[in-house]
Amino acid sequence: MFNAVSDALVECKRSFSANGGLRGYSRLKLRYDPIYSAAAELLVDADVPVLDIGCGIGLLGLHLHARGFCRRYLGIDCDATKIERARDRAQEQGAPLTYENRDAIVLPSFSGSVVILDVLHYLDRERQRALLRAAARRVARAGKLVVRTALQEPAWRYRATLFEERLLHGCGWMRMPARHFPRRAEIESVFDELGMQFTIEPLWGHTPFASFLAVASHRSGA
Repeated sequence: MFNAVSDALVECKRSFSANGGLRGYSRLKLRYDPIYSAAAELLVDADVPVLDIGCGIGLLGLHLHARGFCRRYLGIDCDATKIERARDRAQEQGAPLTYENRDAIVLPSFSGSVVILDVLHYLDRERQRALLRAAARRVARAGKLVVRTALQEPAWRYRATLFEERLLHGCGWMRMPARHFPRRAEIESVFDELGMQFTIEPLWGHTPFASFLAVASHRSGA
């Protein structure tokens, strides 16, 4: 299984040097990664602006646009190269999406739904908590806080996730290594502290990774 993951990531890296590689990568991600359809369902239903923290090359924004989402979308990422790719793709498709190169530690003023996909593990435990609190403060009454993260647990999927992260950092796709994969209780404690209602469910799809989807919102009447 680990060899298959390694081969897939190496091939992914090679694809970016070939003509149209980024488009091929995007199509594969949108087709096989379950997060885009799951997040879009939640965000389209909430029908409020979206802040996408750690947006990468902008796949979620493009998927929302394809689904007919018409509210404001702002994607931020600390990787300037990925932001440029996101802007290029949005322009190619005529999508009115905004992308900014900025760090997730200081978030812009915002009110709507907030998305944090595969970002937490690049922060230490305290910065994870700080980011979740800051994100929650930007969730509107009708909005959602949508978080995907791998959870630290004694299972083969977690080991596969660690292996993947080492490869992504080693090949240069990710600028920084993983620092801390949270435990379920760590995520739950922040949402409890904030008084939010939430669910945390597996979101593996057809991948071997330990991905979980956490969705939080304000309690009715709170």
